[in-house]
Amino acid sequence: MDPELEERINEAALGMVLWGGEEKAVLEKLKSNGIISAPARTHSPGLSTFNVQRSTFDVNTSNVSHSGIPWAATFRAALLTWFQAEGRDYPWRRTEDPYAILVSEMMLQQTQIATVLGRGYYQRWMNAFPDVAVLAAASEPDILRVWEGLGYYSRARNLQKAARAVLTDHGGSFPRSVAGLLSLPGIGRYTAGAVASFAWNLPAPLVDGNVARVFTRLMACDEPIDRPAVQQQLWDWAAALLSPDEPRRYNSALMELGQRICTPRSPACLICPVQSVCASAGPSAASRPKKSPARATVLVVEHALFARKEGKILLHQESGKRRQGLWKLPERPAAETSSLPEILTMTYAITHHRVTLHVHAAPAADARAGESWHSLADLAELPMPGPYRKALNQLLHPNG
Repeated sequence: MDPELEERINEAALGMVLWGGEEKAVLEKLKSNGIISAPARTHSPGLSTFNVQRSTFDVNTSNVSHSGIPWAATFRAALLTWFQAEGRDYPWRRTEDPYAILVSEMMLQQTQIATVLGRGYYQRWMNAFPDVAVLAAASEPDILRVWEGLGYYSRARNLQKAARAVLTDHGGSFPRSVAGLLSLPGIGRYTAGAVASFAWNLPAPLVDGNVARVFTRLMACDEPIDRPAVQQQLWDWAAALLSPDEPRRYNSALMELGQRICTPRSPACLICPVQSVCASAGPSAASRPKKSPARATVLVVEHALFARKEGKILLHQESGKRRQGLWKLPERPAAETSSLPEILTMTYAITHHRVTLHVHAAPAADARAGESWHSLADLAELPMPGPYRKALNQLLHPNG
């Protein structure tokens, strides 16, 4: 074979994106491990894709897997061996019930495992809504109250929509395919892959934040991770590296690797089970992934009323998309509260907004549209945004 052609084929077989001065060192590392045979060469290919098949190679073919990534088998074996010894025991790993797995995945999309488990959110939900039939029949206030504290309440509503679709469109059983799962309300590509692989051991790739971080470091990707082309590349890598025989264990291991070893700020490269094939192992790992510049923080000031009369509290029910159906202290323009005594000030964050909440005593306040009086005994059962629950608790129980 022509040496130039052989070199290009071997570089394509890497299936990775390499940039700048690190590229030569990375290729030499893979060469020294016997993974490739071509000499290192500096170039800037941009985003590459896995379209090179095993039959393309006539050098080092013993190292080339069906995925087109020469070290894929080594990567999978090392990852699964580590997971067998180190994998953690979570409630959703003890079941193959697609509903229970879906609940865990929806909760974990925007919330850390320590919060979901440590504060009892997962078990509380499963106790209240143990299957799709119970969830489908539940009232929205009950659903939002059980979800309260997790934020992003559309996730709870989407769970109920999915449960109802399973009952009405699928006879009470989840569709056993990625395409079928994608047809359910609120379920995207990642969630469909997670449920398919964890419930039925189907070979479905997945990419979440942890997996994306692992791949960008593994492949030395320096393009902003939130660009559409990079997102597609991540899914290509996920499909190429997926274990066809053990997708359930492989996907669990891959996600846990990102959660525990390949962490955002302090990756533990020295104890990483796949460091031998990682193009970023070492000091450069923490610099990846790259992201586009974050949106600027927006400062918001809210003025709310604490109106208490005859054992009742005045509350407003939200109608906006983010907090629809939740109850909170009624807001008023700053001009209307300037003469009222301020009894509490607190701050909280939501997405890129930094909110300062000023609460004013207003015993003479009247209810306006969307507002109503609620007895103190009912407050615990009303779904409420976390910051407002905290404010009410401080006002009603100042001594704890």
